[in-house]
Amino acid sequence: MNKYLQVYNNLKEKIENDEILINQPLPSENELMSIFNVSRDTVRKALEKLVNEGYIKKARGKVAIVCKRENYKFPFQKLASFKELNSSLKRKTETHVENLEIIFNTEKILSIFNDDKEKEIYDLLRIRKINGEKVIIERDYFKRSMVPNLPLRACKDSVYEYLEKEQKIQIGYATKEIFITDATPSDIKYMDIKKYNMVVVVESYTYTKDGMLFQYTQSRHRPDHFRFIGYAQR
Repeated sequence: MNKYLQVYNNLKEKIENDEILINQPLPSENELMSIFNVSRDTVRKALEKLVNEGYIKKARGKVAIVCKRENYKFPFQKLASFKELNSSLKRKTETHVENLEIIFNTEKILSIFNDDKEKEIYDLLRIRKINGEKVIIERDYFKRSMVPNLPLRACKDSVYEYLEKEQKIQIGYATKEIFITDATPSDIKYMDIKKYNMVVVVESYTYTKDGMLFQYTQSRHRPDHFRFIGYAQR
């Protein structure tokens, strides 16, 4: 394992086990270098990964602080399933499959994937509940030429886990776009929208490791429940 991953995993485990508490500072970079016997670059890579995944917050020249992780933090630079994102958070989550069907509409397929060779796609609509509230509407489209089978059990649990473990698909990367828009009648129907009239939308195109597009996703989020995080450096 890379040295920075060893540092990352060690700190992540301490945070998740409450050995380092919320709002408590981590050791300084110099102290971490001494503790793990690694370079400053290794420490910074480990801290960057923790920042990207919402475990800590860090300003230049300041000691990193452990974040409160009750809210759903969407890591813009990470490709992960809903199940993976929630694995370390102490809250109740549920997934309800509203629709799973195969679409044969050539024009719609072309509009989604811009691929005139694809003839069939899966259309999957899921509602995500966190602590009893419906706060995410997620619509996925999968090319059947690359995902020939998509069982209901996988849709209720984790599609990515199914694709990687059972279909042996090597998921590589995704391009993402995030924007805010007016809530639609569909948002009001499927989401506990409360007082909000806007939703946060994330659109992503997901590719295999060899660069083949197989999935398009649009997820719509109630705005009060989420923070979208990333890492930027000048």
